[in-house]
Amino acid sequence: MTVPSQRMKEMRARRRAGGLREVRLVVPDLRRASVRQRLAAQVAGLDWAHEDEALDWIETVSEFDARDGR
Repeated sequence: MTVPSQRMKEMRARRRAGGLREVRLVVPDLRRASVRQRLAAQVAGLDWAHEDEALDWIETVSEFDARDGR
């Protein structure tokens, strides 16, 4: 039996051969109180009128794409 590192290398090679690419994401850990506090402070500082305008634009574009068959 092969070692785990070799099996992972082979699996990645099979995926690449199949047209897939591995992507790793590093995201904030929302279980930490300090991260939640920082996020709450950022949300509290949002300009809601600007956010509503952005959401309206996203909805308009989404509807356009849906009608366009994409």
